[in-house]
Amino acid sequence: MKGKQLLILIVTAAILGGAGLMLTRQDASRMTSSKLGMGKPVLGGLDINSVAGIRIQTGTNQLNVVRDGETWVVRERSSYPAGFGVVSDFLRKLDGLKVTRPVEVGPSRLPALDLVSPAQGAGTQLELLGSDGKALRNLLLGKTHSRGGDEPASPYGDGGMANGRYVQLEADPKQVVLVSDPLSTANTRAEDWLDKTFFKVELPRRVEITRPEEATGFVLSRTNEFSEWVWEDAGADEKLDASKTSLFGSLLSAPTFTDVVIDPDDAVLGLDKPTVARIQTTTGFLYELRIGQPQGNEDYPVRIQVSGDWPKERAPVADEKPEDKERLDKEFQTGLAAKEEKLRSEGKYGRWTYLVSRWSIEPVLKTRKDLVPAPPAEAPAGPGENPFGAPSLAPLPFPPGQ
Repeated sequence: MKGKQLLILIVTAAILGGAGLMLTRQDASRMTSSKLGMGKPVLGGLDINSVAGIRIQTGTNQLNVVRDGETWVVRERSSYPAGFGVVSDFLRKLDGLKVTRPVEVGPSRLPALDLVSPAQGAGTQLELLGSDGKALRNLLLGKTHSRGGDEPASPYGDGGMANGRYVQLEADPKQVVLVSDPLSTANTRAEDWLDKTFFKVELPRRVEITRPEEATGFVLSRTNEFSEWVWEDAGADEKLDASKTSLFGSLLSAPTFTDVVIDPDDAVLGLDKPTVARIQTTTGFLYELRIGQPQGNEDYPVRIQVSGDWPKERAPVADEKPEDKERLDKEFQTGLAAKEEKLRSEGKYGRWTYLVSRWSIEPVLKTRKDLVPAPPAEAPAGPGENPFGAPSLAPLPFPPGQ
């Protein structure tokens, strides 16, 4: 009897073991594991120089940065030039991106890692395109990983600074990896990809501000960069406060912009009745800015036109020696070439309407009353003085004994 019981137990254990093995295999078949090992390049040997386009999509927002000849442009900003450094740094980062850890995760757990296409979830689709517009690589970027974060199977509650990101390769759920970079620059904010190089005013000598409101503009000038500004159109009782005009010496010496306006409506932007700033420099440049009304975040719509007027030939100096003439002619031609190149470079900004922060154009937003000395502060009333100007009454003496 005992032998039969032992046999039954053995058979039962074998059946249960087989069932357990089958369940384990079934569970394993439901799991996904990356084909890429630790330390392997994410792009799989792609020649980064063959990339001619970057397409990023998050939700319904899409960004396309494409190569147009030798220039990268942002299509969502009417093909405004993209920042070469921004694009090259991004591509170099992808080129050097390696697998930190392969991730085994069931398909039902992919949403927990945000590894869901933008059309259906919170994932970010990143495509690297060839010159024919077809995808060379397709990455789905998911949740970021941080120091002290949970394991991939339990990614909730990650805290601290992001130091990695979950990535699905080629839309293949079997290729899920963790990389050591959060890829925060992979976003659809077009303004972040623009070339922010802008014009630069050097050595201003005359500033003329015209406003839609009458009698609020002004004209300032100076003879050279070392002299003080004078008020050309000052009234008889107007006095210029030199401490308030010193900032005009560095006027628009390093301006920048936040974004480019697409299909600008002059009436909406206030550019139909703009503030106009005309700035002349000692080197012959003329900058004309047309400034509209501030938008919601205090950025001002601005249009810029740059022109130049300078001699094309050097006037000879009296009694100059031949060796001096050769040197001076060379210096003049070098300076002339620099001016022409600056004009060519800055002249292209006239094609666009920009959003410029207030601090960048603060001086040209000032009015006449901002340039005059502040009225003297009234001295506080002293002891026993009536602040209203009426004579003060002497304090009444107390009756004796009180």
